[in-house]
Amino acid sequence: MRFVSRRFGDIVVVAFLLAQASDGVLTYVGVTQLGLGMEGNPLLGWLMASFGSAAVLAAAKAAASAFGVALHLCAVHRLVAVLALFYFAVAVVPWIGVLFLR
Repeated sequence: MRFVSRRFGDIVVVAFLLAQASDGVLTYVGVTQLGLGMEGNPLLGWLMASFGSAAVLAAAKAAASAFGVALHLCAVHRLVAVLALFYFAVAVVPWIGVLFLR
């Protein structure tokens, strides 16, 4: 049973990291092509206007990824799975819709 839990944890942390990376790349492309107004998080939008999109997105995604890995190391795999699904649903899929399906 421990192997299944460990394998599940490994899969969901990879999915979480892929969601973070995808969101970062798609957000960068979106705000570069369509403007900073496309960023839904006002704090990130302000930081991107002040310090540059690439630097702020890299820092934000690195921090989110670090927290996800920390949760994985604490064996909170279900929460990491929920967060991965959440990011895909509310960040990655909408960006795909805006950038590629309009």
